[in-house]
Amino acid sequence: MAAVEFRAARDFLLAHRDDYATAYEKFRWPVLTGFNWALDWFDAIAEGNDRPALWIVEEDGSEAKYSFADLSRRSNQVANRLRAAGVRRGDRIILMLGNQVELWETLLAAMKLGAVIIPATPLLGPADLRDRLVRGKAKHVVVRSSDTGKFDGIEGDYTRIAVGEHVDGWLPYDVAYKAEETFTPYGTTRATDTLLLYFTSGTTAKPKLVEHTHASYPVGHLSTMYWIGLRPGDVHLNISSPGWAKHAWSNVFAPWNAEACVFIFNYTRFDADRLLREMDRCGVTSFCAPPTVWRMLIQADLTKLRTPPREVVAAGEPLNPEVIERVREAWGVTIRDGFGQTETTVQIANTPGQEVRPGSMGRPAPGYRVALLDPVTGQPADEGEICLDLDDRPLGLMVGYHGDDERTGEAMAGGYYHTGDIGTRDADGYITYVGRADDVFKASDYKISPFELESVLIEHEAVAEAAVVPSPDPVRLAVPKAYVTLAAGWEPTAETAAAIFAHSRAHLSPYKRIRLLEFTDELPKTISGKIRRVQLRADEIDKHPDADARPQGEFREEDLR
Repeated sequence: MAAVEFRAARDFLLAHRDDYATAYEKFRWPVLTGFNWALDWFDAIAEGNDRPALWIVEEDGSEAKYSFADLSRRSNQVANRLRAAGVRRGDRIILMLGNQVELWETLLAAMKLGAVIIPATPLLGPADLRDRLVRGKAKHVVVRSSDTGKFDGIEGDYTRIAVGEHVDGWLPYDVAYKAEETFTPYGTTRATDTLLLYFTSGTTAKPKLVEHTHASYPVGHLSTMYWIGLRPGDVHLNISSPGWAKHAWSNVFAPWNAEACVFIFNYTRFDADRLLREMDRCGVTSFCAPPTVWRMLIQADLTKLRTPPREVVAAGEPLNPEVIERVREAWGVTIRDGFGQTETTVQIANTPGQEVRPGSMGRPAPGYRVALLDPVTGQPADEGEICLDLDDRPLGLMVGYHGDDERTGEAMAGGYYHTGDIGTRDADGYITYVGRADDVFKASDYKISPFELESVLIEHEAVAEAAVVPSPDPVRLAVPKAYVTLAAGWEPTAETAAAIFAHSRAHLSPYKRIRLLEFTDELPKTISGKIRRVQLRADEIDKHPDADARPQGEFREEDLR
């Protein structure tokens, strides 16, 4: 019955993929009690289904395709292997693999067992892994053989399973392929049972532990499926690192909810030309990438892609208008922004069939009731913190911050879930991102949105990436300072700085103009790729201990006019 309700909700969104008004007004989340997405949905659509579910192309040109039926069978074998290794319902598993078939097999297998998955990126070091083991109370780890050394100094009573070459002291993963191909679950999975514990990327503080259920992410990502515009049989490419929520968004739940194929180009070093060739050769129909990748892509010749994807989207941070225009000129399609968090599925988006307004990230997704609340008064406003009404709680919202009642209480205060992001809404309900509440600052008592200034800066041909933060100023309290990484062919000279300052003056109001500029080879980012403005803000305080301080390498607008 649960699978029937889930399919009905999914089919409704597929039927109204270009009709936002109907989808938003009439969509209702399915009411689920017992539900296990891997057993009740994936295995059901996989039965006798030889269509590709996962297609991995390696950098050396080799590739492998796995059908829905293949992954159903293989995940059964892995589930039986994990059970033999001692994994029980409710046990927590750290899963730290790259883009390899074992990642998807283990995700499905753990779901079938009723185990709790703690996704982890292979970029993590021993200190982060120890934190995940301790705070996540993990009983098992499944990692690549090449990463087992990271656990050498981490003591504890946990099962160690290595994927790849056999490692002394570790159980081999590959014996799973000798296990039974049928699987008998422990019993009924409740939709409210915990499925995922995500450590956030920590842009401003120690990572929080986000708790999701067997409903909130698998079913909640119906909104993500709708935003992307996925259809059965699509070949969907999402560029995202395993271990982060966006990987689960667009490399697991959204495409498989739509019965689409997950496509992976498994590169070690980004090569835009090679990526475009593989997209063409393999017939990618939908493409999602973070702004960093989009900004690198437009440095290449986009016209080399002879058959552009039907759907192109971006998420992670707002996308600058300049990038959207360059892609539209080359491919004839418009990148559609979507907004969500590890704590949720897609909340706000430019969905297929809607008018895309420059700078706006769209309107609330079906199933989400969004309010903008004034940060001071807590009252509804045209500009304010993006919040979700808990009186009509979206299924895609997390349970809370696991083991942290104080943070959960703060996030859910006053009958709303508080995202910590600021937005503005126009008369037609379109919401434009202003910035993280912690990133917005005042200069001469004017409120400054870093994202707005960064969007203008990146329009200049010399600018590959930019981050704007407040720099202490004795008169104005703070002035906008830009950290800039340069596009190929440009040098970090006073002439380049003068050109960027001139561009700022021509396109920004006087109170918003960039006053200071510093070139950098690389912006500080979290391991999930988000710019750490909090680090740049702290650096600015250290660099300007007094009004006369002029750090080496910093250019001032007043000196170059």
